[in-house]
Amino acid sequence: MTLLHRVLYPEPMLSLDEYLARGGGKGVTAARAMDPLAIIDRVAASGLRGRGGAGFPTGRKWQTVAENRSPVAPSTVIVNAAEGEPGTFKDRSILRRNPYLVVEGAIIAALAVGADLAIVATKQSFGGEVDRLRDAMEEMEDAGLNEGVGLAVFEGPDEYLYGEESALLESVDGRWPFPRVVPTFRRGVYAGADPDVPEGPALVNNTETLANIPRILIRGPEWFRGVGTEASPGTIVCTVTGYTRQHGVGEVRMGTPLGEVIEAIGGGPRPGRSVKAVMSGVATGVITADRLDTPVSYEGLAAIGSGLGSAGFIVLDDSVDMAAVAAGVARFLAVESCGQCSPCKLDGATLATALATVATSEARDHDYGVIRKRLATVADRSRCFLATQQQVSVGSIVERFADEIEAHVRGGADPVEPELIAELVDIRGGRAILDERHRAKQLDWSFNERDSGTVPVERYQKVAPPWLR
Repeated sequence: MTLLHRVLYPEPMLSLDEYLARGGGKGVTAARAMDPLAIIDRVAASGLRGRGGAGFPTGRKWQTVAENRSPVAPSTVIVNAAEGEPGTFKDRSILRRNPYLVVEGAIIAALAVGADLAIVATKQSFGGEVDRLRDAMEEMEDAGLNEGVGLAVFEGPDEYLYGEESALLESVDGRWPFPRVVPTFRRGVYAGADPDVPEGPALVNNTETLANIPRILIRGPEWFRGVGTEASPGTIVCTVTGYTRQHGVGEVRMGTPLGEVIEAIGGGPRPGRSVKAVMSGVATGVITADRLDTPVSYEGLAAIGSGLGSAGFIVLDDSVDMAAVAAGVARFLAVESCGQCSPCKLDGATLATALATVATSEARDHDYGVIRKRLATVADRSRCFLATQQQVSVGSIVERFADEIEAHVRGGADPVEPELIAELVDIRGGRAILDERHRAKQLDWSFNERDSGTVPVERYQKVAPPWLR
């Protein structure tokens, strides 16, 4: 299978001059000659869907933001470069190789929805990517490519919820990443900071989504639809990690069978091993080995009870104990819950504890009952998707690998420690580096020796975020 290079360039683009010499900047030029609604119509016709996880139609999102423009306050474009889903490294790879492409896409989006500012929201810990973005923006400003659209980089926290659309805006506003109830197309940047200051809506798009925009403007919707499927046109940038020969990032046609993606990017399973399961991050159902022929597309993976997510595929081979994986996923999500919704935090913590007890073969039938009960209630009254992830991701492992879970409960399996499920720090030399700090992260988001017994929303809502100090 041949990897493509529509948005993931094979080599880094080292200067704006090089980018312009290779056709960069033509998307902005085309956009300035078009009516804003015509830009939106072209994006809608392409069928581009958000590459951040949800897969929402991009053109429809732009149209909604444009229709909700404030008569007195400008709109804002936010590039969601907060990438924190376990198993994914595609957005940072795109930014490392060609930040100009992403910034150009953001400028086009701003012209389409009437925004006067485009902010790339990333993390303080993404030092190299931040430096590349700032340099690229400075070059583009000097060249006048951003005329009428201010450019900025925001460096936010490492918390997983920072990647949630409304929580990201809360962070940009100077608060902790606690998800809002009101959608971002109604309350944008600086919402609530000053009740006397009018607020415009915000368009939030993922890094990879915006990287597709310039060529869609230049080459048209038919070109974009030249690869992929009817419901999932275009390409998708995938990350393959876990128990494979190598780890890496590659761009493939939508609709490529999952097994081929694992072979092309990860080299397949380790010598002498076979694939047992694959996780598409921690927001979708686990994929069993008999489903490796499933097309990598929104509709293909949904049809088998999973999802494309951000196309970060964590491959698990036949040496892996799935009870340890379930415990690792449950712990990650329980720790990263903010606590605004009590069932999410409390039931999530109970799930994590019970599954850790299962993995270490210390559980009894009662604990198995607790797991099933808490899976049913953890998402009650939830305001964001994290609690549902517990139900979907953890629940699918418990269901599809019930024999391994039950073996621990019955005393027929050796004890194992929970698998580390955490964000990627980097991929170097074909090996993924996981955030080992997560082993010590407490439920209150601190790294103290002992947890405070409270939840982040209570502990930090009146404390200034450290990344803004």
